[in-house]
Amino acid sequence: MRRREFLGVLSSTAIAWPLAARAQQPARVRLIGVLLNAFSPEEPAPQAFRQGLRDAGYSVGGDVGGDVVIEWRAAHGDRSRLPTLAADLVQRKVDVIVVDSTPGAQAAKNATSTIPIVLALVADPVGSGLVASLQRPGGNVTGLSMMTPELAGKRLQLLKETIPSLTRVGVLRNPDFAFHSQVVTDLRAAAPSLSIELSFADARTPEEFGPALAVVSRARAQALYVIEDSLFLKNRTTLLKLASQARLPVTYGERHFAEDGGLVSYGPNFGDLFYRSAGYVNKILRGAKPADLPIEQPTKFELVINLKAAKALGLTIPQTLLIRADHVIE
Repeated sequence: MRRREFLGVLSSTAIAWPLAARAQQPARVRLIGVLLNAFSPEEPAPQAFRQGLRDAGYSVGGDVGGDVVIEWRAAHGDRSRLPTLAADLVQRKVDVIVVDSTPGAQAAKNATSTIPIVLALVADPVGSGLVASLQRPGGNVTGLSMMTPELAGKRLQLLKETIPSLTRVGVLRNPDFAFHSQVVTDLRAAAPSLSIELSFADARTPEEFGPALAVVSRARAQALYVIEDSLFLKNRTTLLKLASQARLPVTYGERHFAEDGGLVSYGPNFGDLFYRSAGYVNKILRGAKPADLPIEQPTKFELVINLKAAKALGLTIPQTLLIRADHVIE
């Protein structure tokens, strides 16, 4: 081979080597932060998010050849920890942050204006100031809404169907959250047509549950409507025990309350919302901008009735309602 030809071949090979090496390098592992307030990572609802990623074609860290890794951060109901946990995820330079609560979403939004934030379980994204609108969220936040304010009247109606003689209902709210005010407004609008008189009690901590239930008991409430809140959900065992002592049937928006001793629950399926949030993460990892992804509403709702709780309270649930229930606890 002539010297000039040899040098040409050598030069071409030198250029090709780094190109081939780059082509053979594995794709960068993507980091997904999940900031939990009401849940623990091992619970079924958050694990539905992991399954959603797998069904979208990802190998999740822990699987062979994982191309995404989930960085779980759980406050275990202590909201004061959320800003620190959110800041930690930002420092880890995660590609996306998924949140399970309004306080978690606010903490994440305060921590970053650039990392995309996906809402899995947030009651009222617009009313909470997290997004500009459902159709055009704007900024770095998108995801799913739980429709909490919109479902208030429906839950009160179901409670009336469960206890036809019901005329007085106590409402437990957390005054620290703006969307609770909207729920109260909707409940007040629905109550007259159901011939129901409402009384209200506030609780910001588990220590305030007892005094709050004493307030509604003095108002001669016949049942307790608990507005969705990670504080109430995380401490439901304490709350349900106090309600049982006060002989108050409890209604809530999530099935854990009915499963753990509440009378009736009606609301979106949390596992389904976590699963669908993985779809948002998939779109964002593929280049979509959160500002352009509309907020979606729940598509699966569950009516759960606890007959054990009804029996303990001396209540008979109408058969017409039992037929409509998605799950009956006997």
